[in-house]
Amino acid sequence: MLSFGRVRTDVAAVLEKDPAAKSRLEVLLCYPGLHAVWAHTFTHALWEGGYRLVARLLSQLVRWLTGVEIHPGATIGERVVIDHGMGVVIGETAVVGDDVHMYHGVTLGGADKRPVKRHPTVGDGVTIGADATLLGDIEIGAGAKVGAGAVVTTDVEPDATMIGVPAERVDRTPKADVEDVATPDDGDSATAERDGGSVSNAGDADGTDDADVGKH
Repeated sequence: MLSFGRVRTDVAAVLEKDPAAKSRLEVLLCYPGLHAVWAHTFTHALWEGGYRLVARLLSQLVRWLTGVEIHPGATIGERVVIDHGMGVVIGETAVVGDDVHMYHGVTLGGADKRPVKRHPTVGDGVTIGADATLLGDIEIGAGAKVGAGAVVTTDVEPDATMIGVPAERVDRTPKADVEDVATPDDGDSATAERDGGSVSNAGDADGTDDADVGKH
């Protein structure tokens, strides 16, 4: 259930993530995404306690008041920030970790008509851009970023950045390219191998010149 400590940490999370937030009082009064998350702590408790129709009725009232629809069966972590809020839909079996930041229009939707785990599991520290759609029983790894308007239907690795329809990872150089970058420690050995027509003995990215790596 909602506690004073939970309210305090959630407000602090909004102040940290949203530069438009000017004061704690403003956050308390003017952030419908936060109101929806707090209301969910109550509807979720009702759902878990077997009062499912009452929980659904209250969640629909919250949807009408805030523009955010969170099914009472969903599991929502702490310090979750729903920025602007309008149009966000979080399905029944969705799991949202701690410190998640999502923008308006995000959908955590189902892709199975059976009563099974059919909504995404979103790891801690994930950022989800406006109007992004995540479908099915997929896992979004901790620290991942999903771009605005992206459609994600497969698992996402931790710390990955996904954009597009369908979403593709764009934050890293392909492994083969990284392995073709020689480090200064390779010295004459790497030079000799290049003269022979190949480059092996690749170093890790930490040893390369930043300018050279940026070209790949």
